[in-house]
Amino acid sequence: MIRFLQTPGPVKKIVLSAILLVISVMMVVTLVPGGVFTDYLGMNTEGVVAKVAGERITREDVRQAAQDMGRQQMGGRAVPAQFMPYLMQQAANSLIIRKLVLDEADKMGLTASKDELIAELKRYPDLFKEGKYIGDEALSGLLQQNGLTIDKFQRQVTESLTIRKLQAAITGGVTVSDAEVLEAARKQNTKVKFDYAVLTLADVEKQIKPSEQELRAFYEQQKEVLKDSIPEQRKARYIVLDPSKLNIQVTQEDLRRHYNQRQEEYRTSEEVEVRHILVKTPSATEGKPDQKAVDQAKAKAEDILKQLKAGADFAALAKKSSDDPGSAENGGSLGWIQRGRTVPEFEQAAFGAAKGQLVGPVQSSFGFHIIRVDDKRQARLRSLDEVRPEIEPIVRREKAQAELDRLARTVETQSRTVGMEKAAADHGLQITNSDFFSRTDSLPGIGNSQDFMNAVFDQKPNSPPQAVHTDQGYAVVQTTDMKPASTPTFEQARAQLENQFRGQRAQQLLMQKTQQLSDRARAEHNLRKAAKEVGATVKTSDLVTAQQQVPEVGSMSDAASAAFSMKPGEISGPLRPQTGNGVVLALLQSQEPSSEELEKGKREVRDQLLQQKRNLTMELFVSNLRKKMDDEGKVKLNKQEMDRIASAAQQGE
Repeated sequence: MIRFLQTPGPVKKIVLSAILLVISVMMVVTLVPGGVFTDYLGMNTEGVVAKVAGERITREDVRQAAQDMGRQQMGGRAVPAQFMPYLMQQAANSLIIRKLVLDEADKMGLTASKDELIAELKRYPDLFKEGKYIGDEALSGLLQQNGLTIDKFQRQVTESLTIRKLQAAITGGVTVSDAEVLEAARKQNTKVKFDYAVLTLADVEKQIKPSEQELRAFYEQQKEVLKDSIPEQRKARYIVLDPSKLNIQVTQEDLRRHYNQRQEEYRTSEEVEVRHILVKTPSATEGKPDQKAVDQAKAKAEDILKQLKAGADFAALAKKSSDDPGSAENGGSLGWIQRGRTVPEFEQAAFGAAKGQLVGPVQSSFGFHIIRVDDKRQARLRSLDEVRPEIEPIVRREKAQAELDRLARTVETQSRTVGMEKAAADHGLQITNSDFFSRTDSLPGIGNSQDFMNAVFDQKPNSPPQAVHTDQGYAVVQTTDMKPASTPTFEQARAQLENQFRGQRAQQLLMQKTQQLSDRARAEHNLRKAAKEVGATVKTSDLVTAQQQVPEVGSMSDAASAAFSMKPGEISGPLRPQTGNGVVLALLQSQEPSSEELEKGKREVRDQLLQQKRNLTMELFVSNLRKKMDDEGKVKLNKQEMDRIASAAQQGE
């Protein structure tokens, strides 16, 4: 029941607004086929990935967007480092497309206005109390929990509204006809049953045994592909600065200073701890007033109240009689609630009652409530002693970061002036000397930190040591040697070449054998006999629709969709579904949907078709916009930065 009574909290609402932006943008971006713009920045602008309509997209923008995308996909958890290169590629393209779309929306006069922004924000009850804005200070406190500033939050919501307006303008006129809906419903509900013969790629590949001569010839063919496929490598020496190794002391003065600066964060609102028993009324669920039913519900609630006043156990009675399953199993407990979190009738009764008091029946839109107030807390400022467990780790982290920043600057300066050995010794630190490594390797104490790798691979050998951020803290690093990218010898590439050779030949042989199977089956009008001759297995499907899957064949909306255009007794040509197998079908039965089945699915089908058409319309719009802006030279990429992102993703495969 608490989920019905409570309005969403501020953090959830603020996060929702950010998600709305991501969804709006990704609806556009994911529709556009992959590819790159061809006009590159004429010079190496370090840290700038692209310029779109005069606006820069930096590597930090891409990194932050990739992290946001990853956290959304992982339910708020941190993104594993090995996934970041792939997300960086997606994020770079996403940011470029987003800026293109926002620029075009601005030209079309569709940029969301300040009034529209305010109207959108007023939908969030935690930002506007009784129509009055809670103020920048309170909003800033809420946003900090999600790593947002007020400016960034407002910009995100404005961009979200703008993109939604553009989508509405572009796709508003899209419609689907009744004939289209009927045909789509018929296709979706038609069922087929068939025999299918399967040749697997794995079985065919076992037959491929390349000779040494064939592999050497294949190596010569692949030389251009293999060129520089051994990535550039570097050697480095580095000093790891780990914040966990710092001896940080938090004093009472540190805590008091932090507390005094953030007192507003430690003010609590008035709260009550309550239990309730709900007797639902039909109007709460059906929207149709039925006075007799309401009277019956009220009488039941009054009887429950009498039992409680007579000494009945509240928790036991809640489990037995409450119509709110969420709280009933907890003895009717809703826990601690604040003002503004429940429907007005419930709030007025709960906050107006004394500790231990029974109140009811209280009527709300949900029904009749019997409420018991178990405890109360007045609004107040929590003391420093109360919040110490919360503050101390924050202060410790802040002091550790400040000390780490100072130490990094000191060690970097000393390393440049008196040498890394002396700098490390002065601070009780160790120097690690690496062997050759590539950008995607993991190093002791460093992991696969992208900032560290960028610094090492951007340095010339024996350049002055440099302090760089790592995933754990800092490192002071000096590149000592390098190997340029190179082409592998035949011996180095032999295992890879053999796998590729076998894979390619197996694909060719599988298609040949599947074609042979289809030709024989059609000539003999007998799939089972032809399958036996070529060594394929034959199975029979159930009656299936285009939305279902068949083992070894995969989705019926894939290559096997050919079955829906065949007649019983007909044998298909060679099919290559996404399962990778070679398949030939012999249709046994085709079952048209009944009129009831057609009618039942029409509404859902109409919505699907409408969304598909809208997606296609938006895809075409963005694709044309992208080409137009590229042709006009309004999109320029930094080739070095884009290659670096693409290379990191490819090497992580």
